[in-house]
Amino acid sequence: MSTQIGDLDPAITEWAAQLIEVTASLPELSSPDLRTRRAAERVVSDTIAREFTEERVPGITIRPGTITTTTRNLRIRRYLPEGLPQCAPTELFLHGGGFVSGSVDELINDRLLTRRAQRADIQVVSLDYRLAPEHPYPAAVDDTLAALDALREQPEEYGVDVSRMGIGGASAGAGIAASATLHLRDRGDNVLIHQSLEVPALALTPFGASAATYAHGFGLDDYEHLANLYLADSGTAAAYAQPLFTLELAGLPPAFIQVAEHDPLRDEGIAYGSRLRDAGVPAVVHVGNGHVHGSPGLTATFPAARAWQERTALAARLAYHSQQQPD
Repeated sequence: MSTQIGDLDPAITEWAAQLIEVTASLPELSSPDLRTRRAAERVVSDTIAREFTEERVPGITIRPGTITTTTRNLRIRRYLPEGLPQCAPTELFLHGGGFVSGSVDELINDRLLTRRAQRADIQVVSLDYRLAPEHPYPAAVDDTLAALDALREQPEEYGVDVSRMGIGGASAGAGIAASATLHLRDRGDNVLIHQSLEVPALALTPFGASAATYAHGFGLDDYEHLANLYLADSGTAAAYAQPLFTLELAGLPPAFIQVAEHDPLRDEGIAYGSRLRDAGVPAVVHVGNGHVHGSPGLTATFPAARAWQERTALAARLAYHSQQQPD
């Protein structure tokens, strides 16, 4: 008998039911106008986060700002725990959203990233990268590289310890982060000491048994359509758009990868961790039992989500403060 989302933890079934209810009330989600649709998606995200994600922790300064590059200005949100040194270990974080939506302003990011910054004792810099389809691959990766360059080149302005920089992301953001590390390696900039990839999108075509088993009803039913928008005319052969299929993975920063048990992207994350280890890159892969793709954010109602976030923060704390990985 196959698993259905209704067979999972009650916290997940309640979240899924609420998601259906909220989306049904917003016809703007079907608007052909991207600005209108994204505004409605933000309403959905924030409405769900208010109920299902723990409130932001106190003692964290959230500082909106801008990174100025040679080509554009990039919006950021900096998460700064009390007591950090003037130049602190820093993770550049890339939000999820299927390559076509999401922003640094979503409530879920404030709630999750304040806690991560506190528990890991690091600065987290969340980046508002460009979105497809207006800006297909490699625009988001280019923005990520430009942001990393700016953080490294202006450490005093952004409060960065350049010897302790890393990258993290969730879902599409994790795929963009993985792509960026490959580009950094190839240009000889091995400046990152850690990469944190949560439910990562690393293969933009179905991969492994999980892609078939959880293709429908587990939160990513239109994933292939989104991937096509991200790739646009570049096609599936675009260099590093799909990190899993990169021929050479040696020389990348140590990775901490978390995948969800009931997620079509599960097997590609597991395979990527295995390929990294085969290439000599330290990589830890953790399978979040009972999770679906979107459930790591349910920290207010799902104990397994709180455990997920604690693992992510612990991996970061060890990496940035002792350069070790958890078992």
